[in-house]
Amino acid sequence: MSNLLWKSLVVSPAVLGATLLVSAAAIAAPNTTTELSSAEIPAATTEVAQQPEVLAQATKDSQVLDQVKRYSTDTGSQSQVTSVSQFTDVQPTDWAFQSLQSLVERYGCIAGYPNGTFRGNRALSRYEFAAGLNACLDRVNELIATATADVVTKQDLATLQRLQEEFSAELATLRGRVDSLEARTAELEANQFSTTTKLQGEAIFALTDGFGGRTSNANRAAFQNRVRLNLQSSFTGRDILTTRLSAGNANRVNVRGNDGNNFTDGTGLQTFNVGSTGDNSVNLDRLTYEAPIGPAQVYLAATGGQHSHYAAVNNPYFFDKSDGGNGALTTFSAENPIYRIGGGSGLALNVPFGQGGGILKPSSLTLGYLATNANDPNPGNGLFDGNYAALGQLNFSLGDRVALAATYVHGYHGAGSSLFDQGGALNGALPVVGTSQANSLSASGNSNSYGLSAAFRPSDKLSISGFVSYHDVTLLGNNNDKEAWSYGIGVALPDFGKKGNVLGIFGGAQPYSRQSGASSIPYQVEGFYKYRVSDNVSITPGVIWLSSPGQSDNNDDAFIGTLRTTFTF
Repeated sequence: MSNLLWKSLVVSPAVLGATLLVSAAAIAAPNTTTELSSAEIPAATTEVAQQPEVLAQATKDSQVLDQVKRYSTDTGSQSQVTSVSQFTDVQPTDWAFQSLQSLVERYGCIAGYPNGTFRGNRALSRYEFAAGLNACLDRVNELIATATADVVTKQDLATLQRLQEEFSAELATLRGRVDSLEARTAELEANQFSTTTKLQGEAIFALTDGFGGRTSNANRAAFQNRVRLNLQSSFTGRDILTTRLSAGNANRVNVRGNDGNNFTDGTGLQTFNVGSTGDNSVNLDRLTYEAPIGPAQVYLAATGGQHSHYAAVNNPYFFDKSDGGNGALTTFSAENPIYRIGGGSGLALNVPFGQGGGILKPSSLTLGYLATNANDPNPGNGLFDGNYAALGQLNFSLGDRVALAATYVHGYHGAGSSLFDQGGALNGALPVVGTSQANSLSASGNSNSYGLSAAFRPSDKLSISGFVSYHDVTLLGNNNDKEAWSYGIGVALPDFGKKGNVLGIFGGAQPYSRQSGASSIPYQVEGFYKYRVSDNVSITPGVIWLSSPGQSDNNDDAFIGTLRTTFTF
């Protein structure tokens, strides 16, 4: 310190005022800094000083990585300001204006925040004061070395010395914390999975059984599972590459008619049946990339693409984008069946339009094309010659609580495939939703489908949503053309009993067709209660009632009971 005291005879008396000002204003940022520059060393040092305490209490490496990421981004570069007028929140009438002007324009001790503010009216801790003092003393040493400052009195230098001695403990602690954080950061960077990819997972344990008439005889209580691992990669911070691995042993509950045969349709199918391999073998069931291009959002699917990945479904609390463990139990209640037509590989685009005004909010147009066998170069397959579905959808919002969507899907279906097969997501051509009468295609043909969906949230504790869809199927070479219909409505009570819980009831008509001679409408009602045990565990008991299975009143109603436990990590 003696070297500092006596060689500092060339330093201006304003150094003392600069020191106090940089302590009281320049580094008077909150403990959790969000905008810092590399030149604003005091505030950055304050953040560093507190990080080890947070890291020491963290129980997950992901939390630690978030801390490190914030530290690294907060200390990003910011050019040194050359005039106090560059601060938008500093006025010449401010009591500290002259001191700040000297600090900025004469001594260059501060750069300010990246948004051009100084934030000089915040309280500070002793650690922040110590960090500011240390930064200013470093600047004093630079000025001494260049011998370009004015003469300073011994009294002023003695004041600086007392300040340094007063805060010597804090300065030493700061240095220790910086060393600890840097060591921890180096360890994490050396051992983390990837700098661009996060691993996410979902595991479903499900206890399920079927009841009612012959359905009771066709089932025994089963304990099933499905596991998915998602690799979420981002290369620009705004894009996302999704690579999903899936495995499971879940099989559908048998719904049996009075003739003694089990139905192989999509009624009563549960969401965790989709993507389950049946024998716990692992398969790649989704590879998609999403990125913005100008105002538009682009969706590219290499495999496992679904219309509901990129199109607004408007079925909150029932729809689960991963089609599994957090929404409704059944595929019918989860989303409008129109989104189950086709799937696989292709391209989609979301384009906003309109300014919006009054009640009507800005709208968007969604366009998508998915081919089931795009990877197969043989005739009758490929990107354009095999099964495909092209979607167009207009999205509207009325105020902040009403969302509407009008959807059109044109599809081509080869002989033997199903109308609602979701690109062969369930054992090839088996339907994912709807009766066999609505799904079966005796010959290749085209379909034109029209759907409406709406969601209304009158309060934060109530959500109402519903859909209706009509499907016109034209088969080639015969007179077996048909029409199919579907509709449903759901009521959800979020945070029912506890924050994060959801009580949901959804009812409607499974996709059905009367051209086959079966005239009854297959209604389905589902009730479930998702109980959130923790941020990562939820338990969902539920009951599914199916009336007129196979579109026949002669068949006994069927009931499915499920207890689903979902782990997310």
